[in-house]
Amino acid sequence: MLGASSTTRAFVYEVTGLKQNEETSKFNYPVRNSSSQFIRVPVDRMNEEMRRITRMGGTIVAIHPFGAIPAKETAAAAE
Repeated sequence: MLGASSTTRAFVYEVTGLKQNEETSKFNYPVRNSSSQFIRVPVDRMNEEMRRITRMGGTIVAIHPFGAIPAKETAAAAE
């Protein structure tokens, strides 16, 4: 059985190369091309999020424990 601390743990993925494609067209909002985006991911959804990012044409360039990166990047991940 997982403890409470494992359900609250999260990581931040630094992702490059996201672009509008068939998968992202299903969203109600456009995906912009940018150099890097930061996505906060709960530990229990890490594999699912990796697959989603790959389907969207992105590349994960770094993974950090949430709270272990500069505040600017953390704020971007919370959006």
